[in-house]
Amino acid sequence: MLPAGQAGEGPATPGCSESGDERKTEEEKSEINIAALVGNEQVSEVTDNGDLSSYVSAFIEKEVGNDLKSLKKLDKLIEQMTENKMQLEEQVLTISSEIPKRIQNALKNAEESKQFLNQFLDQETHLVSSINSHLLTAQPWMEDLGAKISQIEEIERHLAYLKWISQIEELSDNIQQYLMTNNVPEASSTLVSMAELDIKLQESSCTHLLGFMRATVKFWHKILKDRLTSDFEEILAQLHWPFIAPPQSQTVGLSRPASAPEIYSNLETLFCQLLKLQTSDELLTKPKQLPEKYSLPASSSVILPIQIMLTPLQKRFRYHFRGNRQTNVISKPEWYLTQVLMWIGNHTQFLDEKIQPILDKAGSSANAMLEFSRGLMMLVLEKLAADIPCLLYDDNLFCHLVDEVLLFERELHSVHGYPGTFANCMHILSEETCFQRWLTVERKFALQKMDSMLSSEAAWISQYKDITDVDEMKVPDCAETFMTLLLVITGKYKNLPTASRKLQFLELQKDLVDDFRIRLTQVMKEETRASLGFRYCAILNAVNYISTVLADWADNVFFLQLQQAALEVFAENNTLSKLQLGQLASMESSVFDDMINLLERLKHDMLTRQVDHVFREVKDAAKLYRKERWLSLPSQSEQAVMSLSSSACPLLLTLRDRLLQLEQQLCFSLFKTFWQMLVEKLDIHIYQEIILANHFNEGGAAQLQFDMTRNLFPLFSHYCKRPENYFKHVKEACIILNLNIGSALLLKDVLQSASEQPPATAALNEIGIYKLAPQDVEILLNLRTNWPNTGK
Repeated sequence: MLPAGQAGEGPATPGCSESGDERKTEEEKSEINIAALVGNEQVSEVTDNGDLSSYVSAFIEKEVGNDLKSLKKLDKLIEQMTENKMQLEEQVLTISSEIPKRIQNALKNAEESKQFLNQFLDQETHLVSSINSHLLTAQPWMEDLGAKISQIEEIERHLAYLKWISQIEELSDNIQQYLMTNNVPEASSTLVSMAELDIKLQESSCTHLLGFMRATVKFWHKILKDRLTSDFEEILAQLHWPFIAPPQSQTVGLSRPASAPEIYSNLETLFCQLLKLQTSDELLTKPKQLPEKYSLPASSSVILPIQIMLTPLQKRFRYHFRGNRQTNVISKPEWYLTQVLMWIGNHTQFLDEKIQPILDKAGSSANAMLEFSRGLMMLVLEKLAADIPCLLYDDNLFCHLVDEVLLFERELHSVHGYPGTFANCMHILSEETCFQRWLTVERKFALQKMDSMLSSEAAWISQYKDITDVDEMKVPDCAETFMTLLLVITGKYKNLPTASRKLQFLELQKDLVDDFRIRLTQVMKEETRASLGFRYCAILNAVNYISTVLADWADNVFFLQLQQAALEVFAENNTLSKLQLGQLASMESSVFDDMINLLERLKHDMLTRQVDHVFREVKDAAKLYRKERWLSLPSQSEQAVMSLSSSACPLLLTLRDRLLQLEQQLCFSLFKTFWQMLVEKLDIHIYQEIILANHFNEGGAAQLQFDMTRNLFPLFSHYCKRPENYFKHVKEACIILNLNIGSALLLKDVLQSASEQPPATAALNEIGIYKLAPQDVEILLNLRTNWPNTGK
């Protein structure tokens, strides 16, 4: 780099001699700095290429050139180059002194690492050799030790096996000793311990040990059970159990003879001892189960002492209601159902007052009355399961059986508090074959009932027609009977155990509603020519009543639960759109919506037909009124008293008669809808066909207003407080036609000069015009003939 410095010093003398001028601009300083930096980079490049002379010449030529004024830059340029030279020399010295040291340190570290690595490799080789040698030497020892460990484990298993056998035999001996000394309570407690051991051994694979254990438990359980059962039955016999007579006629069971304390004490002792055998009894005795097709809920067996108490009743039941006994009549299910209810009622007091305290004292969670009812219920379920296939295809017998079972279930749950979650008769009726037959029979009898109710002479007459407070809906007998039929069906399936079965019954109800709607439609079509007749109105009342009741049912908790169940089914089957599912989930729609919509459509069509019929009559009656000479009628000042136009009388009489007729025949809500629909059409008709079709002088406008406000509107005052609000077109047209001349002229000017809508609307609102548009008001003003001759 030294030649470069020398090359820069050669021409420096002239630059120094001309450096007296210190005035340099910031721009010149910037140019020199940039040039110096660029020069450094280029110097490095040229140095690498070894062509310094050409670079220096080119650099001087570029910086100075032929312009002598540029020589003033040389001072700064030389100073810059000198600084760069000194920095480069310092960097070279620093690097030349540090790099060798770093290289030496790195080499030293690498050598040390190599030596450590070699040492580790030597150690690893030595250890591998030692381990292999040790394993070869220890292999025979490991084989001998493994064999001995296996022998020890086998001996331990044998020892444990013998311990279990010893424990079982010890418990067995204890039971024997207790029985020999008549210590039955301790024997029972020891049997409980043995049964618990049996339960612990259930996961063992020692089948012989399990068999021995179970056989021992069974042996002692039978001995204890037989002994305790015999004693327990003797005590029950002293109490005259079972109680066949009603509670009020029982003389011993709940009375207190002299020996009663001792009897009840023995009863409690034996009951508790039998209760201790419950664990072993559940191990040995499988509860009776009906076939899986009945889908009975899982439940534990009835507690042992209650089983023994049920034994005489079970014998009686089987004696009377099985085999060829005269009491076993398949057409009389009420006989055995009533008998079971009587037994439950006869024993309720004794079980609650005498047995339940014993259970509570023993720390048992069992309910004596519930256990007793469960035992008797199994008899009923077995009987039903046996009888139903025999009468499945006899509609009358099957229907009678279902009705009796439903009555039995209702009393069992409401009177005796039997939980619906336990096995009951509805599970038997829910079996697929039986359930489908039930649905078929219900549909058949419902359709027959519908035929009879519609063909009855009183089908279209309300039962409460003479009782005003009750007959608000004016419901015909057929509609009320039909909804009662649906309500009865709801009561029948309300307690079914599964939601899917309830939904099938709900579909049946919806089908029946649709069928009844179709029948009503058919009858209605026969009455179309007499759309104001009594029967037509009765049909309309029936449609309205059914729709109203279904809407009320939709908010019932039971049907809301069914709606949730249906939502889950539809979601699983993807049978509804996301919108419909959302509406069901948010309760915006209900399970009866489809039926309600169809009924509402029929109701609207029938009302529309009635409105059209009355409107045609009113329109025919208004022909003379439409042709009234509105241009030549005398003014109000020329008449002593204003009176109704004679041509309006047919119109008003027809309207009055039809309103009175339909008010008597339609229920309140229907009649309200009817007259509001009629008024809407009548308002438009009078406005368009009478008012807009004529011109009015002052007397004609006043007469029109008198006819409307004093005669037409009051016809509807009985049905609402301000009937004129339903005749907005007519009312506002009368206002315009009867404005005094000054106000009319002013309004006309406002409407003609108003370039924007708001001023015209404000002016109309001031005089009570809200319905009519400004253009309509201008037309009405032009219908007036009583304008002053102002040249306009």
